[in-house]
Amino acid sequence: MADSSNLRIQKFTSDGVFLAEWGLFYGVEGLFLKPRGVTVDTGGNVYVADTFDRRIKKFTADGVFVAEWGRLGSGEGELDSPIAVAVDGQGNVYVADTSNHRIQKFTADGAFLAQWGSEGAGEGEFFAPWGVVVDPQGNVYVADALNHRIQKFTADGAFVIRWGSDGAGEGQFNLPIGVTVDTRGNRLRG
Repeated sequence: MADSSNLRIQKFTSDGVFLAEWGLFYGVEGLFLKPRGVTVDTGGNVYVADTFDRRIKKFTADGVFVAEWGRLGSGEGELDSPIAVAVDGQGNVYVADTSNHRIQKFTADGAFLAQWGSEGAGEGEFFAPWGVVVDPQGNVYVADALNHRIQKFTADGAFVIRWGSDGAGEGQFNLPIGVTVDTRGNRLRG
């Protein structure tokens, strides 16, 4: 789990038993300024969206630093406020690059592959992508917080569908900031 205010990642068993932690101090390779999003790939590697450091940081399952990528900017591979991170079955890494209003796709080693999105409320546009997840088929779901909706894309960023609007009724959202997929492909948001 990303323990943002304490600048660390904590690892627990599924029963809540503490196993390990890493991070704590910024300025040393692999440590954090504001860790927010965290995900794990099929090999157990841990990816962290370090929002204020504008980087994605990769660790082994035991917290050993492996790599980091990104820097402040709006060009390919540059990040501004990465909030969430997800990994697909092939090991590709998807980043909700919130202040740049886009999703960026990287290899597991941080090489830039693709990006999509721009500021706005149209199809494939975002005001604040805060959550990202990939289903077993490779579809990418994004919680578009300030547009109060979820958007679905192919793995290459082609727009598929969007749903939701501002409100408290069925199928409406008020600032959705997280999204996940269950084992049956149902989307859940928070």
